[in-house]
Amino acid sequence: MKKAFVILMISLLSMQLLAQPRVHLGLTTAMNSTHVLDKGLSQDPRYHAQSTVQWAPIGFNFGVDFGKKFGLQLETIKAAQGQIYKVIDSYDNIVGERNIDLEYLQFPLLMKMMSGGDATTRFNFQMGPQLSILQGGLETIKYAQSIQNIPDGATIPAGATQNADGTYDVPEMPTTTLLSSKAENEIQKFKDKQVEIALGFGLDIDMLRNFYLSMNVRSNYSLTDMRNEDLLELLKSNV
Repeated sequence: MKKAFVILMISLLSMQLLAQPRVHLGLTTAMNSTHVLDKGLSQDPRYHAQSTVQWAPIGFNFGVDFGKKFGLQLETIKAAQGQIYKVIDSYDNIVGERNIDLEYLQFPLLMKMMSGGDATTRFNFQMGPQLSILQGGLETIKYAQSIQNIPDGATIPAGATQNADGTYDVPEMPTTTLLSSKAENEIQKFKDKQVEIALGFGLDIDMLRNFYLSMNVRSNYSLTDMRNEDLLELLKSNV
């Protein structure tokens, strides 16, 4: 099962509104590093995961601080996520790529614990649920003609022939779409919603009287699979 683990480095420029309790509004931007947790891919010798960093260009936040140590914050973030797998032959040469590209509109609702005090720099810790709504998704694969180690239970590519040593002589695979949010068949689509848990920590730095900069490192872990339920049932039935 595939689940996305996402690390976000977030910078917020917020404006405090003079009210009791304190209300703040702000803009958000972020860089995402995404890791897809998939037992099948991680144990398949053909695939080597590569770290990717993508930009989440814009977002907004609205928060209420109930004093100097606790608050609530609601955000909306347009986030690009994905994972690249290098396709490796039996001689450890790179012969192709498998790419997962996803775009979500995320809605985290966070409890915000703060260090308190009147210092110009304050620590914060955030956690809460997050709903991610898929805006677009594509998974593709391509590789050159090669000799590959295909594990037991994996689908043998069309035209592949087994060698005496257990490896397979596999023909070229041109760029092929495996999953797409635009596919007509539901089984070839990604799930349109993800339920996640968000955790983060960082600093709030006062810039002007009613403006502050908040820098955070945040981790999002998906509690649901990004694949469509119909596809999951098909994979289970083929085990």
